[in-house]
Amino acid sequence: MNAIAYWLLMALAFGVQVWGQVIDLQDLTLLGIIAAFGVLGVDRLLLRADRYEEFAEAGEES
Repeated sequence: MNAIAYWLLMALAFGVQVWGQVIDLQDLTLLGIIAAFGVLGVDRLLLRADRYEEFAEAGEES
């Protein structure tokens, strides 16, 4: 995931969270928090997969 997509998705999740607080809807606030953790988790998984591919390619070359 590139940096622009990451920050746009995090901003969207944060906006949903804030909007939920503004209109006093706890479910929407929680949805924004869960979405932010989801974006963070997917980013971590993709980063780990990229590192694994790099290590696998380095092992094949030796």
